[in-house]
Amino acid sequence: MLKKNWKKIGIIILIVACVFNIMGKLINRLSLNKEMLYSAEYMQKEQEKEKIENNT
Repeated sequence: MLKKNWKKIGIIILIVACVFNIMGKLINRLSLNKEMLYSAEYMQKEQEKEKIENNT
């Protein structure tokens, strides 16, 4: 039975691996976007602090 269905089994394994790969990339992408937003907010706060220090 395995000899007859090895192509189907291989394709199913390939599809499952691709789905896991895509889901992992999507999950990491969201966290990367959050990290970039947090970094941008931090930089803005630091620039505001520098402007306040330079004005006084």
